[in-house]
Amino acid sequence: MMLDELSQSRARRTLTAGSRTLRALRLDGPLTGVLSLIVAIGVLVVYSASGQNVRMVEHHLGNIAIAVAAMILLARFSTPQYLRLFAPLAYVIGVLLLIVVDVTGHIGKGAQRWLDLGFVRFQPSEIMKLAVPMLCAWYMHERPLPPTFKDLVMMALFIAIPTAMVIVQPDLGTALLIAASGLIVMLLAGLRLSIILLSIPLLLAAAWGGWHYIHGYQRQRILTFINPESDRLGAGYHIIQSQIAIGSGGVFGKGYMHGSQAQLDFLPERSTDFIFAVIGEEFGLLGQLLILSLYGFVIGRALYLAMQGQDTFSRLTGGAIALSFFVYVFVNSGMVSGILPVVGVPLPLISYGGTSMVTIMAGFGILMSLHSHRKLVGS
Repeated sequence: MMLDELSQSRARRTLTAGSRTLRALRLDGPLTGVLSLIVAIGVLVVYSASGQNVRMVEHHLGNIAIAVAAMILLARFSTPQYLRLFAPLAYVIGVLLLIVVDVTGHIGKGAQRWLDLGFVRFQPSEIMKLAVPMLCAWYMHERPLPPTFKDLVMMALFIAIPTAMVIVQPDLGTALLIAASGLIVMLLAGLRLSIILLSIPLLLAAAWGGWHYIHGYQRQRILTFINPESDRLGAGYHIIQSQIAIGSGGVFGKGYMHGSQAQLDFLPERSTDFIFAVIGEEFGLLGQLLILSLYGFVIGRALYLAMQGQDTFSRLTGGAIALSFFVYVFVNSGMVSGILPVVGVPLPLISYGGTSMVTIMAGFGILMSLHSHRKLVGS
C-alpha cells in the first residue's frame, strides 16, 4: 500500500511539473500532447516508408527539432500586438523571396521552388501560408464586420499576388493552400451568403480560364483523376498504386514494415505525399481512422483556442490556422484515396519534409501565443 501511494505521489508530482513547464512556455497541454503523438507516429511511418533509411529518419528528426523550437519560441515570446505589427512585413518579405526564387531559385523535380543558402534549403512559398491569413486578419482588425466589398477586393488582392507567383513555379498544391488560408479569413470575417453564391460562377469561370494557362502535366493530372485507367503507367500510376496499397491493407493492415506496395517500391513518393497510403497498407482502416481522429482533435482544439481570442486579429488568425490545417488533411487524404486530383500536398506532421513541418508548428505556436496572452490579460 505504501509503495502504491508513493508511486502515485511521484506521478502527481511529475504531472504537476509538466503542467508548470507547459504554462511557463505558454503551450496548451492537450494540443501539444496530441501534436507530439502525431509527430511520433510520423517518425515510425517515415522509417518504414523509407525502407528503414536511418539517415532519412535522422534528418526528419532534425526537422522536427527545428519545428518544435519555432513553435516554442513563437508561443513563448510573441504577442498579438507584435504579430499584428509584423504581419505586413512578413507578407512583403515572403513576396520578395518569391521573386528571388523566380530569378535564382534552386530547381528540383522540374520546379523552381527552393532557395538554397548552402547550409539550408527551404521553400519561401511556405511562409505565405501564414503571412497571407495574418495580413488579411491585420487588414480587418480595426474594420467593421462583415467586410465591405472594398475590403473583399483588398483581401482578394493580398491572396492573388502570392498565389499567382507560386502557380508559376509551378506548385499548384501550395498555391491552393495559400489561397485557401486567405479565403478562410474572408469566411470567418462574416462573408455574406449572397456574395458566396455570386462568387461560385466567378470561380468556375476563373477555373475555366486558368485551365489554358496551367502546365500540361497539371491538366493531365486532372484528366487522370477523372479516369485513372486511361494512363495506368503514366499520370494514373500514383493514384492506382495508392488505391491498391490502401485496399490491400483491409481493416487491420498487413503489419508494421510489411506493406508490399511500399517496401517493394511500387508506391511513388511513399515517404512524402503518399505516406497516408503506407499507413493504410500497414495499419489498415483502423490505423487511418486513428490518424484522422487525432487530426480531428487538433482541429477542434485549435478552433476552441481561436474562438477565445481577445480581438478580431487573434480570432481570424487563429481560426485560419485551425481550418488551414483541416484543408491540409482533407486534400492529402482525398488525393491519396483518389477522390481529389494529385496536387503534391504532404500529410501534415507525418510526411518527410522540413519546411512544411516548420510552417505548421510555427502556426500552432502563434495560435497558442494568442490564446495564452488572452488568459494573461483576463487574469
